Amino acid sequence: MAFRHPLAVRYASKEMIELWSDERRYRTWRRVWLALAEAEHELGLPIDEEQLQELRAHVDDLNLERAAELERQFRHDVMAHVHAYGEQCPRAKPIIHLGATSAFVTDNADLILVRDALRLLRDRLVRAIDRLARFAQQYRDLPCLGWTHLQPAQPTTVGKRATLWCWDFLEDLRRLETFLDGMRCRGAKGATGTQASYLTLFEGDHDKVRQLDELVAAKLGFRQTFPVTGQTYPRKTDLALLELLASIATSAHKFAVDLRLLASRRELEEPWGERQIGSSAMPYKRNPMRSERICSLARYLFELPDTLRHTAANQWLERSLDDSAVRRIVLPEAFLAADAILRLLLTIVAGLQVNEAVVRANLAAELPFLITEAIMMAAVKAGADRQEVHEKLRRAAMEVAAAQRAGQDGNDLIERLQQDPLFAGLDWDRLLDPRQHVGRAPQQVDEFVQAYVEPMRRRYAPSLGEEDSPVEV
Repeated sequence: MAFRHPLAVRYASKEMIELWSDERRYRTWRRVWLALAEAEHELGLPIDEEQLQELRAHVDDLNLERAAELERQFRHDVMAHVHAYGEQCPRAKPIIHLGATSAFVTDNADLILVRDALRLLRDRLVRAIDRLARFAQQYRDLPCLGWTHLQPAQPTTVGKRATLWCWDFLEDLRRLETFLDGMRCRGAKGATGTQASYLTLFEGDHDKVRQLDELVAAKLGFRQTFPVTGQTYPRKTDLALLELLASIATSAHKFAVDLRLLASRRELEEPWGERQIGSSAMPYKRNPMRSERICSLARYLFELPDTLRHTAANQWLERSLDDSAVRRIVLPEAFLAADAILRLLLTIVAGLQVNEAVVRANLAAELPFLITEAIMMAAVKAGADRQEVHEKLRRAAMEVAAAQRAGQDGNDLIERLQQDPLFAGLDWDRLLDPRQHVGRAPQQVDEFVQAYVEPMRRRYAPSLGEEDSPVEV
């Protein structure tokens, strides 16, 4: 049995797998050749409508076995497909690839595939932001224990914490939109980027060569081309692309790690199937396997930009072919990994469980320590000396901490303080209400969603109604 790539077999979506399939790639190559022929025809080269119709009729009619046979003879994939296409289009065969170099078809096709793949990721990212924002709104005012340095800190709310995840993904969306909006077509640039072959075809007419470049781009759905290239489009474009995908993976990894930490405290948990097994040896376990998988895939994606950094740095003069094999591997795999990560994220967020009783109990266990500053302020307002209050609080807190380290269950700091006359008359009900110690967290959630998520929802309203495909493996 042949090797099957785990990204395709286990993790990525059918849509992303199809997008990077051989069939999609080679259909796209034919679209590029057709766009060139149409543009050359429109600008006056001797290409007739019958030839164009022949090309159009066979854009999707791939003869891949014949192309593979020809590649074994030619040892050149582009020329194999030129001839395979030409055998299906005998009248058009003489004008296929006219004036072009291999990079014309491969680079322009790659940019089309990248654009389509980014749009697919964008829609998934939009839905993830929307779902996280809904979650944040639902739990906007549920107090929970905050953490800094992985030590208990001032309370926040479950919803406010979710806005931190949401903001990271909004930043990724902004970068993705900017990248998409600025995408350029390689266009018709020739063997070393000078357009010499096209200038020859148009008998020295520079205006027509410029128009050809623009017209090909428009036919392929781009508003602009790279103003200058060597044989290939600048490989720093690929580096920027991979850094964008790695940034999405970074945001997802942060979310997944946070969820794994909270799952260890049983505060938040991933969705859990009725017959799901957490461990082959420990039947009680509910491991956060989806979050762990996100971290694993993200770790892989983190490393890919370095590969294309080397590629961009080693484009000798007008180009070197040592970028070819690595790009064939890295570009599809990066998108398949990013797609898998976002699908997992959507599945988690859609079924994220909050164990409110546990959240409250974990906060209550630490709350006496966390509200010592509020107790101090209240006592000072009631007339006590600030330094005396601080010292009593410090000593009492240290005694409780020592007792806990010695094995004492619970936290009796409040009981100790209530027995001290210095703290008599304080409104202990108010001081012990966690909602009094979360600051503006609920309001921050409301303001964040209104200012940043709602505009996104309006921009992408059609995408928000789509159902998220479950990830079962």
